[in-house]
Amino acid sequence: MSDTWKQWEGQIVDATFPLLRYLGGTEHSAVFLTERRDGDRLVRAAIKLIPAASDEGEIQLSRWKQSAELSHPHLIPLFEMGRFELDGVQMAYAVMECAEENLAQVLPDRALTPAEAREMLESVLDVLAYLHRKGFVHGHIKPVNIMASGDQLKVSSDRLRRAGELLDDAGDQSAYDAPEYAGGVLPMSQTMTSAGDVWSLGMTLVETLTQKLPVVRTSEQQDPSLPQSLQEPFLDVARHCLLRHPQARWTVDQIAVRLEGRAPVPQPRIAPPAEGSTPAREPKPVTQQSRPHAKRRSSAAPIAVGFALLLAAILAGPKLLRRHSDSPQVSSATADQPVIPSATRQEAAPQQPPPTKSSRPIMAKEERAPKAPVPVPASIHPQPIHEEEPIGRNLPSGAVVHGEVLHQAPPEVLQSARNSIRGTVKVRVKVNVDRSGNVEDAELESRGPSKYFARAALGAAQLWKFKPPKVGGQGVLSTWILQYEFTRDQTTVVPTQEMP
Repeated sequence: MSDTWKQWEGQIVDATFPLLRYLGGTEHSAVFLTERRDGDRLVRAAIKLIPAASDEGEIQLSRWKQSAELSHPHLIPLFEMGRFELDGVQMAYAVMECAEENLAQVLPDRALTPAEAREMLESVLDVLAYLHRKGFVHGHIKPVNIMASGDQLKVSSDRLRRAGELLDDAGDQSAYDAPEYAGGVLPMSQTMTSAGDVWSLGMTLVETLTQKLPVVRTSEQQDPSLPQSLQEPFLDVARHCLLRHPQARWTVDQIAVRLEGRAPVPQPRIAPPAEGSTPAREPKPVTQQSRPHAKRRSSAAPIAVGFALLLAAILAGPKLLRRHSDSPQVSSATADQPVIPSATRQEAAPQQPPPTKSSRPIMAKEERAPKAPVPVPASIHPQPIHEEEPIGRNLPSGAVVHGEVLHQAPPEVLQSARNSIRGTVKVRVKVNVDRSGNVEDAELESRGPSKYFARAALGAAQLWKFKPPKVGGQGVLSTWILQYEFTRDQTTVVPTQEMP
C-alpha cells in the first residue's frame, strides 16, 4: 500500500487536516505534513494514518489518548486524533508535533561524536525513565524515532504501549527488537517490557557511534560482539544493555548512574503485569489532608521517604542534530556544584571569604532566626545523616530550639527545560517532618506556572533531611516551607520553619 499513500496528497482528513506532503511510511502506516490551528494561527504538524477496522481503530485510538496525557520535554506531543473514511477505507489518525529531522537521516553521512552520543543517550534515558515509571514502554527505540525539533531531541510517542501488552506483530521483528520478542524464546516472549526498551537503546547507541548495528547471532544464543573501539562509558553501557537475558540487563536508572561515572547498584526488575491486569501506577507523593495535634502523630519512620520518586540524574540539553561532518562537539550541560553544610554541630565555624562571581551562596552555619531564611542552591550528592537517639513521644515543655536543614535533595531538571524559563519559576512546597528529622509528607502550596517544575520540586522535597527543633531538650514535630526558585542558570531554595 506504500505506493498508494503518496496519491493521497491534497486530500482533507476529517474535514480539518490537509495532507500537504507525503513524508514516509510503511505498508501499514503513513505520515504526512499537515497544518493544525493553534489559537489564531495555523502551524505545521505531522499526521499519521493507519488502516483500521472497527476493533483495531478503537484500540489504537485508546492508546493514542493515553499517550496524549503524557507530558515530557523530550517526548513528541500528540494533539488531535480520530477516525475517518477515505476512498472507502476506514482509517485512524493522530496529529502530532512535526520534527525537522531524525537520527536515521544523519547516520548515513556520519557517526555522532561522543559528546553528541552522550546527549542523545541522556535525553532518551530521561524519556524512558519517565515512561517506565508511568507503566508504559516505548517498544520502538531506534534512530528513525529519535528526532530533532527546534533545538531539542525528542522521541516519538505514537506507538507507546502499557507494560505487559502483547506484541502486535510477533513475527515482524527488526534488528532493534530484543531477542525475547521472537516467538517461543522466553515465557514472556510475546509481551512488551522495559527490558526490551533497554536492548533497543543499546543497539541504537552502538549504531550512532559506529554507523553499524552489532551482529546478533540468534542461533548461537550468545550476546552480541561489540567493537572494542567504543569509548567508555559507552562500551560498558552497551554491554549491559545487550545481554540476551532480559533480567540481567541494566535498568535505565542504572545506565544513568553509569554515565555519571559511578558503579550502578543491582536493582531487582519488576515483572510486567499479567495480560488483562491493570499495570501498577507510579506511587504518588503522600499529601497532607489535615495536620493533627502533635500528641496524635506517630514517631514511626516516614512512609513518604520510602516511596520517594527515583529521579534520573540527567541534566543534558540536547542540540539540533547536525548532518555536517565539521559540526562542533556538543558538550553536556553541567549542574551546579554541590554545596552541602556539615551535618555535625560546629561550635565556632570559621568565617567564609567573600564569594567570587563563580561561587554559589551557601547556607549559613550560625544560628539564625526562623523568619530570616537564606537561599540555598540545590546540591547534587546526598549528605549522610547521623541517626539521633530515640526521642519520647510526648510533647515536652521548655525553651524552643529551632531546627536546621541537614541535607537538601536537588530537583533533577533538564537544561532544555531551564532554557524555556523566562525570568524565575517559583514553587512552594510544605513538608511535615517527624521527630527524627525525616519528611513524613509533602504537598504543593503553590505550583507555579509549570507542572514540570512543580513535580520536580515536590519529588525533591520529600528527600530532604532536617535536624528537628527541640522543646525542653527533646525533638518535636515540625513543618517547613521550601520556596524553590528556578532560573536558566540555577535552582535556589529558601527553607522556612513554620511550626513550632
